[in-house]
Amino acid sequence: MAPSFPPIRACIFDVDGTLINSEDIYSDIYNNILHEYGKPNYPWRVKAVQQSRGTSGTTRLLEWAQVPLSISEWKTKEQAYTNLFTSSRLLPGVDTLLSTLSTKTSPPLKLALASSAGHHLFDLKTSHIPIISATFAEASCQVFGDDPEMAHCDKKPSPDIFLLALRRLSHAFVADGEPELKPEECLVFEDSIAGVESGKRAGMRVVWVPHPGLAEVCRGREMDVLMGRTEEDGQPPDFSEIKPEIGAMANASEGDGLLSEDRRAEMRKSLEDFPYGKYGIHVQL
Repeated sequence: MAPSFPPIRACIFDVDGTLINSEDIYSDIYNNILHEYGKPNYPWRVKAVQQSRGTSGTTRLLEWAQVPLSISEWKTKEQAYTNLFTSSRLLPGVDTLLSTLSTKTSPPLKLALASSAGHHLFDLKTSHIPIISATFAEASCQVFGDDPEMAHCDKKPSPDIFLLALRRLSHAFVADGEPELKPEECLVFEDSIAGVESGKRAGMRVVWVPHPGLAEVCRGREMDVLMGRTEEDGQPPDFSEIKPEIGAMANASEGDGLLSEDRRAEMRKSLEDFPYGKYGIHVQL
């Protein structure tokens, strides 16, 4: 018997690679640095286990790259290219999705951000994108990696960042005279493997929209990602070889997503034509 879930009351969004195309910009920055040392372009098989993981992810990058740089030196070189983020843009479907969720739902949903990156970079990446500023105007619905309350928390795939967002959203519901927010009433939007794992560990439902490069290296392993099985042994998955079989997502109908075995996570090719009704979200026409 299929599990029964309550209607979604809140949505929590990752930023990089989920709302905006900044993952492509990060790849450009990494490649610029790597080329200084005669190294090839940064491959998604490595980036797959670096995204959203903070210092441990950067360590994996440097171990692969074999460049004579410490983590702090690498970060300094990254900062020299941050001006590139001023050209970031929304990914397909995001404008309509945010506008709909923030102004046309009944009862109204609450929305939050939960990004491993810092607040300063978020401003640099998004201050020129009005829909993001309008949707997430309240500071209480923004959680970043440099948030004071995240100081002693673990990065994704730990659930800490989403649990903090849950607490803040729940306080907002209670302040409005509504019941506390439960994890299963939250829908997380993510692009990274670590983010999917983080959302599921927090007890939330997850929509996974991977970059095409990530989707390619995960081909044949989509269900493992959706079920949070990629790190069951405590080690990051190995994407050194792409599986030859056709990925499960290839069998999904146009406009449909791939549901996990427990129906708590869904993989979608983009955020266009989002199926609000599937999550108990009522949209006013």
